[in-house]
Amino acid sequence: MRSRLFALVGAGLLIAATVLVPASPAAAAPTFKVPFPCNQTWSGQTRSNHSPAYAIDFNRTDDQGDPVVASAPGTVDVVADLGGTSYGKYVRINHGGGYTTYYAHLSSFNTAVGRSVGYGTVIGYVGTTGGSTGPHLHYEQRLNGSDVQVRFNGSLALYWGERNYTSDNGCSGGGAGSGTVNTSGTALTVRSGPGTGYSSVGTVADGTRVTIQCQTTGTTVTGTYGTSNIWDRIGSGRFIADAYVLTGYDGFIPGVPRC
Repeated sequence: MRSRLFALVGAGLLIAATVLVPASPAAAAPTFKVPFPCNQTWSGQTRSNHSPAYAIDFNRTDDQGDPVVASAPGTVDVVADLGGTSYGKYVRINHGGGYTTYYAHLSSFNTAVGRSVGYGTVIGYVGTTGGSTGPHLHYEQRLNGSDVQVRFNGSLALYWGERNYTSDNGCSGGGAGSGTVNTSGTALTVRSGPGTGYSSVGTVADGTRVTIQCQTTGTTVTGTYGTSNIWDRIGSGRFIADAYVLTGYDGFIPGVPRC
């Protein structure tokens, strides 16, 4: 009887000790932002039959090749190409505290494993690789490996349905540039690609302040600021010759991604 009593007392002490040990506090979630450059608006769709269920598919007109940016600071720990299946080309970012984000179906990469990224850092470009039927970004937030409902700036995304999301990612600096069109009065032609051989898709008035999403090389043009083969992307499928844009730099703008 005595040994049984000691056993019961010992078990009680063990239970009490277990109860009294405080649980480790859960790590606070990062402040995630929409995974596209500042001021861009994208349509995000959620659906219960998605895999995984809480992922968001992002689209907008002519989005093939559009820059994708890190939705929170972290370290890139996966850059992979699964070929014509599943995610295709995708990037995973580790944000600490068990939180990761996935960016899938990319057309190409702009990062590498081990690289530190912050808000507005371009990590790749929208595509249709893997199990995709058209260009879009498949985006996930995960905690300890399990997908969780996506939040931007702490606000829950729409489940289930479609909603427009406007990015404030990198708006405080980095990821995008700006400039002022200077043509001495003539409207500047906007092209569908980086060169004079591409079709005209409109004009920009002299003196207009433009946001430069990314820069690339194309047809060499002589303009107000000399001769240059740099072209500035100011929207989806909208390019202007950098030779007519005052950016404060003689060449590529530091920190602005290449298209």
